[in-house]
Parts: sequence; structure tokens; C-alpha cells
Amino acid sequence: MTTARVHDQTICLLGEGPLWHPERAELLWFDILGRTLFVNGQRHRLTELSSAAGWIDRDTILLAQKGALLRFDLTTGRGETVAGLDEANPAVRSNDGRADPWGGFWISTMGLRTEKKAGAIWRYYRGEMRRLVPEVTIPNAICFDPEGTHAVYADTDLQTVWRQPLSDKDGAPTGERAVFLDFKGTDLHPDGAVFDADGTVWIAFWGSGKVAGYGRDGRPVGEFAVPATQSTCPAFGGEGLSTLFVTSAAAGIPQARLAQMPETGRTFAVETGLRGLPEPRVIL
Repeated sequence: MTTARVHDQTICLLGEGPLWHPERAELLWFDILGRTLFVNGQRHRLTELSSAAGWIDRDTILLAQKGALLRFDLTTGRGETVAGLDEANPAVRSNDGRADPWGGFWISTMGLRTEKKAGAIWRYYRGEMRRLVPEVTIPNAICFDPEGTHAVYADTDLQTVWRQPLSDKDGAPTGERAVFLDFKGTDLHPDGAVFDADGTVWIAFWGSGKVAGYGRDGRPVGEFAVPATQSTCPAFGGEGLSTLFVTSAAAGIPQARLAQMPETGRTFAVETGLRGLPEPRVIL
């Protein structure tokens, strides 16, 4: 089995949202509970719980935080609000998110205390924020197949991953979603996910310390282990987009167990031999 190496030694309470910036050739990721954005060894301290991003240009990203999407300058560390994100509801925060091939940005919300069905999945597109999926408990695994024909997303609480057809005109959801992967009755809890260039979706499993791949037919094709049980989200990057970066979380794990797994909460890199997809640019 391919060995994961530590990409960054920082122990995150809730590492999430890795993004390989194609123009900077750098990895960005978040510690949600630590309110920190990491970029190439630098740290941006954030005022709100923040979880995901898409790139706008070399020095600017669209950053998702509690209550808002920000245009965030990576050189100055300053942000300005682009759109509200369920801002009237102070009991939710941002969670998983990813840019889509049409320049939109899908972003989810969830309850601060993981309240049942308190969250939702939203899309920001051409200045409009639209709620796509209501009543989700832990929305995750938002990503888009190489052809742009469908999105997938999960509710970690329900252990279910859905496939949603998309309009080829503007990427809006069209028709009914269908269950793609059903892990109910197992110990697998799907968290973040990303597609590779061949159409395999790679899903990080919370509590399992691994990222596993599933083909277009839903059959498992392989997996990569990381030395942290709470693996949270994968992203392809590096030369040839063949490195799989994986964030993890230390929050909620007893000290005695952390002592046995000292890598918990760190961000890992696995050389896969696969080829990922470059993340689309967000168009404001």
C-alpha cells in the first residue's frame, strides 16, 4: 500500500477544505475550529469559522465562512463580502464546498452543534445565492465529474452519497438526484471527496483513516490509508496533479488515544500514480 507522508506538521482541530491553486501551484487548507487558513507555510488568522475556498485569480480566492462568502486577498489577508450565506441563521456555519465547471461555487452549511437537518447545500452563481438542497445534517463530498454531467454530494450523518444531474447550459441541477453510494449498516462515514481525471470519485471517510475510490458504476477501485482516523477531505495537486493531499482532524479524540496516533490532525500527501483535475476558476 502506498505510504502517506506528512505534508504539514501543524495539528488541526478540524482540518478541511484542501485546494490546490493551479496558478500558484500551492496547497490551501483550513482549520475550521482554529479559524486559520494555511497557504504555503503561511497562516491567515480568520475572524469567523471558515471551511472552503475556490480560486478567482492568482492572489484572490472566494472564501466560505460562517454567514458569508468573501473575496479574500492572499497577499494582504483582507476580505470583503461577496454574498451572504444563510446569514439570518446564526446557528449554522459553512462546511464543505467546491467550484463547479461553470464558474459557480457550491457551498454547504451545517448546525454548529450538528443539529439534525439544520444545514443545506447552496450555489453561488453570477451574483445569486440559491439553496439547492435543504435539510441536510452534515453535507459533504461536493464534487463534479470530469464531463460536467453531474455533481455528487453526501450527508455524512445518513452515510449516503447522491448523484445529481446538471444542465449542460449553466450547471444548474436538473431532474431528480439518485443514490450513488449507500454505506448505511457499515462503519463508513463519507466526508470530503474529489474526482480524478478518469471519473473515479475519491472519498475521505471520517473515523476510518482512509480515502477510497469508487468507479462510475459505484464499485470500489482502491484506497489510500493515512495515519489519522478522522480523515476529512482529499484534493489532487502537485506535479501532474498526481499527489493526493488529505486533511484530518484532532478534535474530539481523547488525549490517551492522541498519544498513540501522534500524526492525528496533520495534513498528508500520497503519491498516487493517478491524475487529478485542475480546480475551475470561480467567476464573480
